[in-house]
Amino acid sequence: MARIGEASAPVATSDALARGRLRASLVPDLLVEARRIVNTVIAGWHGRKKRGIGENFWQFRPYVQGESMARIDWRRSARDDHTYVRDREWEAAHTVWLWADLSPSMLYKSRTATVSKESRALVLAFALAELLSRSGERIAWPGLTDPSSARNGAERLASHLAQAISQPARPDLSAIRRFSDVVVIGDFLDPVEETMAWLDTLARHGARAHLIEVADPAEESFPYTGRTEFTDPETGAKLTAGRAEQLAEDYRNLYSARRQELAAWCKRLGWSYTVNHTDRLASEALVHVHLALTAEGHGPGGGRR
Repeated sequence: MARIGEASAPVATSDALARGRLRASLVPDLLVEARRIVNTVIAGWHGRKKRGIGENFWQFRPYVQGESMARIDWRRSARDDHTYVRDREWEAAHTVWLWADLSPSMLYKSRTATVSKESRALVLAFALAELLSRSGERIAWPGLTDPSSARNGAERLASHLAQAISQPARPDLSAIRRFSDVVVIGDFLDPVEETMAWLDTLARHGARAHLIEVADPAEESFPYTGRTEFTDPETGAKLTAGRAEQLAEDYRNLYSARRQELAAWCKRLGWSYTVNHTDRLASEALVHVHLALTAEGHGPGGGRR
């Protein structure tokens, strides 16, 4: 994901091994910060209703060969020629997929930010993993872990990420199915059409996505004046502007239009879109996504019982 960076900011190395080692060294502290945020902001998280063995009736459905005959509702089955099972509902775990952009551009941190975009993205991912694991939900990271439910889910996810030398720029999302939630954390500065094309498979499969845009304040405000050299952290390409302030208005308009288009697309699908600035608290985004995850129902992308 190509980005603009300040001349004074360090250029991210293209060596994936070096980046992986740097990330691994930071993971323990980021996990501690994530747990602090969860303990401070969220007291608990209730699961979602799904079919299971419980007290409340949910639905009748046709009996499938191989199921226990003890589950057959003979009174309902006597009404016609079909055999029906009486389903009940319980507070059951479902899968929430978590993914954060770890490309070189996410290492960017301006003078006005408190953390890099990558650090903020990982803290948010770990905080969500901690929160979900505490409530018994299954969590997974596409291309890295399979769905699992464990009280130490955040710690296990952090361990996997610390050991992963490199991650694909965009993971394959085709295995994610209906009724799953997917939290995607990044800066979303690629062309909007590319982002939409990548995430479209989730919409087609009936999954619900929650996008968290991590933004450095300098990327949004473009505070540069005078002669300024900009560096693409992905390719190392450089651009020198004699009077950077002359680019400011066009840049801000394009930056804002990108966000508005992507947010509007998410809204049409019944998805959520959250912006979290790296000079603000991570807890602000966590609360917003928490509310979106626990909201009743989907939009056009599918429905949750």
